[in-house]
Amino acid sequence: MTTKIKINTNGSIRIEGEALELYDGAGNKYELSGRTTISLCRCGQSENKPFCDGAHGRCGFESAVVAATLPPKK
Repeated sequence: MTTKIKINTNGSIRIEGEALELYDGAGNKYELSGRTTISLCRCGQSENKPFCDGAHGRCGFESAVVAATLPPKK
C-alpha cells in the first residue's frame, strides 16, 4: 500500500500507511502502537507535538494548501 500524506487546509498533516515509522531529530523512534493513520501538527500549538490535538481550531490557524508540481531535480 502506498503511503498517503494529506495537507489539510487550516489543519494537520494526515499520514496513512501500513508500516508508519516516525523519528525525532535525535533519531529516537516514536511508539505509534500499531497505528496506520497519524496526524501531525502544523500550527505549532498542540500540547502533544508533533501530533495534532485539534489546537489549530482553537487558535485560528489558517493555511490554504493547493497541490502544485515541483520543478525537476537538478
